[in-house]
Order: sequence, then C-alpha cells, then structure tokens
Amino acid sequence: MNQVYKKLLNCYNQVKNRTSFVPKIALVLGSGLGAFGDRIDVKEIIEYSSIEGFPVSTVSGHNGRFLFGYVENVPVVVMQGRIHYYEGYCMTDVVLPIRLMCMLGAEKIILTNAAGGINKTFVPGTLMALTDHITSFVPSPLIGQNIDELGVRFPDMSCVYDKKLREILNKTANKLDIPLREGVYIQFTGPAYETPAEINMARTLGADAVGMSTAVEAMVARHMGVEVCAVSCISNMAAGLNTKPLTHEEVKETADMVSEQFQKLIYNTIINIGKDFTI
Repeated sequence: MNQVYKKLLNCYNQVKNRTSFVPKIALVLGSGLGAFGDRIDVKEIIEYSSIEGFPVSTVSGHNGRFLFGYVENVPVVVMQGRIHYYEGYCMTDVVLPIRLMCMLGAEKIILTNAAGGINKTFVPGTLMALTDHITSFVPSPLIGQNIDELGVRFPDMSCVYDKKLREILNKTANKLDIPLREGVYIQFTGPAYETPAEINMARTLGADAVGMSTAVEAMVARHMGVEVCAVSCISNMAAGLNTKPLTHEEVKETADMVSEQFQKLIYNTIINIGKDFTI
C-alpha cells in the first residue's frame, strides 16, 4: 500500500474510533480566527497530539486540534491550527489534515489565512476572496505515486475555487455590509518573508496577495472532488510596499483587529452554504 495513504488511513481510523460525527463543511482557521471556535456548538474535540502519526502545528497563535460541531444546524469540522511546510514537515504531511477532513465526510471546505498584500489598492485589514492561485514555488502535494482511492493522477485545476461558493461568499458579504475584494493568491515556502524583488515578480505573474499556506490545501481538496472557497485577510503590505520591517507580530495584530468582522463573514457563509442560500 502507498505509504502516504497508509499513514492517512491510520489517522482516519483513530479519529473514527473516537467520533461518529459526520461533517458536511470543513473549515481551516488562519491567523486571527482562532476564537471562531467559541461561535460553534462544539460536540467533540480531538487534539492533534492525540492522533498517532499526525503532524502538530508549532506556530504561535495556532492551536492544534479539531473541533466537531454545528454552526446553527450545519455540521462542521474545524481545524484550529494548520500545518505549514516551513515547519519542516514534508508536503504530504502538510495536507494530511485536509485529506482527513474530506475523508470524514466534508463535501465543501473553506480555507482562511493571513496574507501580505501585493495589489497596491489593498490596505491592511482588507478581506480577499481567492479566485485562483499560483503554487509554482512550492512542491506539489500530489508529487509521487498517485493515491487512486482519493483522486485521478492528473486532476483538473482550471477552477480550484468554486464559482457558486464564491457567489455565496460575496452575497453574504454584501448583505452584512462587509467589504470583500477578490484576487489571486501566491504561495511561497516561508518562513522568511519575501524580498521586494520576489514581490515584484509575483505581481508580474498576476498575484494580488502572498502567503505560506492554503494553495496546496486547496489543491488536494480538489484532487478529492471537494468544493473549495478561500478568504485571505491582508494583514500587511508585502515587502517593498511598506517602509516598516515585516514582523509576525504585525500580522497577528492586524488579523486580530478585523477578527470579529472576519468571523461574522465566515459564520454566515457557512450557514448560507449549508442551506444552499440565495439572496
């Protein structure tokens, strides 16, 4: 058996032995959204560290656990704390939690993150719905023997971020009077922030925001046939667009500043996706 799939099945079986909860929507909480768990009617909590072989988040501000519960009547599984490639994990471990949530039953996934702004019309605190991404600068999580049980060898990525989910996201934002921009996200490895030259390159390639996560997560979800939408919080302007040195503290401060608005958008989007909502 494929060793990556064997490890995934081991984690899956451990979780299934501890909960019979079946989520319909999966959610990954980025920086500033950790408190979103307080809005959920939580039924079960599983710490990453209690799952043998499961990667554990090492980043400050990222809890390491799954929450199973309800957003109103919508069954969800929530990742409080994601795994990043720069933490030293192989890429298959980075995306293992995404694959696991999809195997547990999630048919749709919402990814969130804090990102650096490349688009010069953005300001810190801007929320951006992803329309597409660029992953050319990180290893593909699909490299290696294909796991046929999860998806095809050559999956189509012409529409990673589902148009209908993006429409629901935008209509929800409009109804809540929450400004929401759209744009292309580029993922680099980190952990160092990008140089001004790298940001200029990214802008030339068509990127509006830059970060160290999310795109590879979206890729494996699509490989499994799961619908994806994603939102970035522009926590700072990228290198060369700001006179101040870039710091993780600034990222967290900005994410915390717009956290209430961000949480409100995601909470109501889940409700609207759950009932196939049309405004």
